[in-house]
Amino acid sequence: MFGPHLILEAYGCSKPNLADLSLVSQALDTYPEQLNMTKIMPPYVFRYSGAVPEDWGVSGIVLIAESHISIHTFPDKEFVTLDIFSCKEFDVDAAIDYFCSIFEPTSYEKQLLMRGREFPRSEARAGHIIERERLKLAVSG
Repeated sequence: MFGPHLILEAYGCSKPNLADLSLVSQALDTYPEQLNMTKIMPPYVFRYSGAVPEDWGVSGIVLIAESHISIHTFPDKEFVTLDIFSCKEFDVDAAIDYFCSIFEPTSYEKQLLMRGREFPRSEARAGHIIERERLKLAVSG
C-alpha cells in the first residue's frame, strides 16, 4: 500500500474562520508538524471568486515529503473540505481534531481511502508485480 488519503467535508463552520486567508495559511503551515510530516515548501493560499458569487472562498495547499495537505473553504455556505494524502500512516483522529479546532464545524463526514494497494515498497515486490503482469500478457497474447 502507498498510503492513506483522508477526505473530510465539514459543515456549519465559522464564517469568519473560513474567510480568513491568514488562518488557512497558518493551519496549512502547522499541519505537517502536527502529523509528524515534513513540509517541503510554504503553503500556497489564495482567495477564489468564480462565476457563482456565493462559491467564493479560500483555497490552499502545502506540499509535504509524504505528499500533500489541501483545504478549500466556502464561507457563504459554512462549508470546508480537507484532503490529506500521505505515503505513511498518520493519526487520522488527531488530524480531524486539529482541523475541527480551527474551523469549528457542527458536523463532518470523513472518508479514508487506502491508496496504491499494490505499490511496490521493495525491489522484490516490484519484480513480483512485473512478473505477474508479464504472465497476464503472455496468456492473453
